[in-house]
Amino acid sequence: MSVAKVTEVISSSPRSFEEAVEVGVQRACKTLDDVKSVWVKDQSCIVENGKITEFRVTLKLVFILKD
Repeated sequence: MSVAKVTEVISSSPRSFEEAVEVGVQRACKTLDDVKSVWVKDQSCIVENGKITEFRVTLKLVFILKD
């Protein structure tokens, strides 16, 4: 039997929400072992001078705890 934990991270990208998700997952996997799934909890953008300059996502990651 395994036990999972959910943790939340915030990630950003100057290009897209999709890239922000990829960056967040890649970075989380450097620290967390056995990441099994991710879902996007929230999305937002930073706007400067009428243009989107940053895409942000709040992610929830599920990973298996070691015995």
